[in-house]
Amino acid sequence: MLRVLVLGAAAGGGFPQWNCNRESCRRARQRDPNATPQTQSSLAVSADGENWYLLNASPDLRQQIFDTPQLHPKNGTRHSPIAGVVLTNCDVDHIAGLLTMRESSAFALYATRKVLGVLAGNSIFGVLNPDFVKRREFRLDQPFEAVTADGRLSGIEIEAFAVPGKVALYLENGTAENNFGSEKEDTVGLRVASKSDGRHFYYIPGCAALDAPLAARLQAAPLVFFDGTLWRDDEMIAAGTGVNKTGQRMGHMSMSGPDGAIAAFESLDVQRKLFIHINNTNPVLISDSEESRVVRESDWELARDGMEINL
Repeated sequence: MLRVLVLGAAAGGGFPQWNCNRESCRRARQRDPNATPQTQSSLAVSADGENWYLLNASPDLRQQIFDTPQLHPKNGTRHSPIAGVVLTNCDVDHIAGLLTMRESSAFALYATRKVLGVLAGNSIFGVLNPDFVKRREFRLDQPFEAVTADGRLSGIEIEAFAVPGKVALYLENGTAENNFGSEKEDTVGLRVASKSDGRHFYYIPGCAALDAPLAARLQAAPLVFFDGTLWRDDEMIAAGTGVNKTGQRMGHMSMSGPDGAIAAFESLDVQRKLFIHINNTNPVLISDSEESRVVRESDWELARDGMEINL
């Protein structure tokens, strides 16, 4: 059995974003019931209900832990049920939460060699005491069983695989072929499975396109959390955010349109599909919007902070 908690469902900046004054963010600040605030994207997963693994470490992690009793300290003066963190890339909204975890509590940190190299190259992450935080490299397409803080096997098997994406924004060097459409270790998806019964799900919070290998991998999957950053490819431009980038340019596949995720998944027979990593510009965050209705009628769900799914 796997227990999955949605700690955060929004993209970088959360919803409402700190400097966003669009109607949707104003409605969220006004506590409009159709514009529920969401923190930045992260999941927690456990096979035993005691040892939990974070899939990405959100900048909102302190608040997410506060809002999630399963992650509260249980024993002694200092304790955490968080046994490990698994990173899908080195975007700010996926690694900044690691700085919250600097108080010398033991956990394992899993990432690709490239992502671990980025962390090693930034001295601020030296606050993660290596005597307590063991950095563990994983290789693509090679499943491994996560371990607990004291080295015991967790009962959770994780397999990372490449997905179309790009390097983190702060790592861009201006050369298109180095930044865009990259796959290897820049952006990965995760297959997370219970060792005891094989039940599993996929977590893909960032994806630029659903190519043939990824489509084949997801065919008939029981549960997929998928990149829901934008509703349409030119959304950031049309919203007047000052960011003149398309979704494709940012490494994100849109929900709508003939090349969007809703259309791409139609033939995959996935049993349950949830959008996650939803940007504050995306109208689906407003539950009474036309776009939100289309999502529901297309047999998709929107992940929400506090959602729990048991497999």
